[in-house]
Amino acid sequence: MSGEAFRTGTVAIVGRPNVGKSTLLNRLVGAHVAITSRKPQTTRHRLLGIHTDARCQALFVDTPGYQTQHRNALNRTMNRTVGQVAKEVDAILFVIDAHGWDERDDAVLGLLPPQVPVVLALNKVDKVGDKSLVATALAAAAKRRDFAALVPVSAAKGTQLGALMGELRKLLPEGPPIHEPDEITDRPERFLAAELVRERIFRLLGDELPYSIAVDVEKFEVEGNLRRIAATIYVDKPGHKAIVIGEKGATLKRIGTEARHAMEALFGSKVFLETHVKVKSGWADSEAALRLLGYR
Repeated sequence: MSGEAFRTGTVAIVGRPNVGKSTLLNRLVGAHVAITSRKPQTTRHRLLGIHTDARCQALFVDTPGYQTQHRNALNRTMNRTVGQVAKEVDAILFVIDAHGWDERDDAVLGLLPPQVPVVLALNKVDKVGDKSLVATALAAAAKRRDFAALVPVSAAKGTQLGALMGELRKLLPEGPPIHEPDEITDRPERFLAAELVRERIFRLLGDELPYSIAVDVEKFEVEGNLRRIAATIYVDKPGHKAIVIGEKGATLKRIGTEARHAMEALFGSKVFLETHVKVKSGWADSEAALRLLGYR
């Protein structure tokens, strides 16, 4: 409706690991700004994704999947991020798996401040063969909080995302857009480059490597339509380094090639990418290392 006021506001996307938060963010933004993989806890940072249409601008903050076991400093840092973000936004998008409510969802729900409106998204409805399970999940969720709306969706297929945006829009305050219509994130390209390298590692080696891998972009230079990038992959043990490199360097080469293609698609330019692997034992439980790698 032409006389309807434009709305702009922030929305935190929260949920336990591996429910599809980052995939949903990418769909809502319309670009690959958050990394995804089958490995839980892929997201470690706050990431702003910007959705702009004719009626609203929603600034989505993708949060790490909440850790139910505080095993190290990295996990504790990630959990603090979830709770803090939830207090700083206009609305919350709480994502659960459409197969049903999980007791781990209760831990996330307990972090959400009562004064902030919450829309519940039941994701992965395309994976549920028995649709009565979706209705059961909705009923179970409705007993736990007075949600502003409950919307079954499929981030992978793009199902019901228009309806989801319609519900979120109602919760945003009236106001002009903050970002230009073509902006999709506030994160610098250097950060996105590191995330895309990390994504390829998780996708290629998720079943072989533990969670303690980090990527630091040490060089990011723009020369016309070319980006020269040097990235260092940090692992916890020498054995992990051998896995990342692979036989005769084949795995590292594939990681670099696939990450470069993803960067070229996102940045719209040619990319020259160098990758190296270093051992940094215990980094995930070191506050100093977390600060160095941008987690604090």
